[in-house]
Amino acid sequence: MPDSLNKVAQVTLVFWIMKICATTLGETGGDLLSMTLNLGYAISTAVFFGIFLVTLIAQVTSRSYHPLMYWAVIISTTTAGTTMSDYLDRTAGLGYIGGSLVLVAILIAVLGVWRLALGSLSVDKVDNPRAETFYWVTILFSNTLGTALGDFLADQTGLNLGYEGGALVIGAALVMIAGAYLLTNVSRTLLFWLAFILTRPLGATLGDILTKTHAQGGLDLGTIGSSIVLGVFLVGCILACARNHSRGRARQVAGGDALRV
Repeated sequence: MPDSLNKVAQVTLVFWIMKICATTLGETGGDLLSMTLNLGYAISTAVFFGIFLVTLIAQVTSRSYHPLMYWAVIISTTTAGTTMSDYLDRTAGLGYIGGSLVLVAILIAVLGVWRLALGSLSVDKVDNPRAETFYWVTILFSNTLGTALGDFLADQTGLNLGYEGGALVIGAALVMIAGAYLLTNVSRTLLFWLAFILTRPLGATLGDILTKTHAQGGLDLGTIGSSIVLGVFLVGCILACARNHSRGRARQVAGGDALRV
């Protein structure tokens, strides 16, 4: 299938770097609204979920892949995922284990319905509104689950590994997944979703390292400053991807014109 028909980003090393940056921004941005601005988890979730719906509709109704639009939805799922997870774990009182189990069940259900409805979970065939909707709903809940897992690893009420310890554990798991990708024939779709879920708690722990106080084990850079720096870096990456994508489309058009001549 030509790349022009696939409406999601190509999975490359740059994709994973940007995904980790986006999830880290999701952590700092979510905490900025819910904690720093003291809006609480419920109101913050409503705000971010509203943004997610707006960006999702724009993405699904577009006729082709647009890097700016795609990554806007990714960022909206990470921020919404942060406050949704915190609401379940803390406000609703489910705790990290209970919240994670609920999210795992929801994620498995979404993937199961996706497989039954379309016959495949491959991210190489996201080229129609139904596939896109399943893709983005899965991403939303995978990012929410990832937040809960990150908090469970790092927090004192969980495994109490600290932010650095949690990041190391998740990093080791991601290295194992990369090894399985390079050295085995394990399903690429399975490895993609495992990596996608685990990059979220990695971003969560990195975000906490940046924003939490020294007494809490962080660098005390604050949610505002950290979010600005991460946002500027990510926007730069997105603009570079958009430029490269435009050049690629221009070459495809030029090649098609040459064949017609």
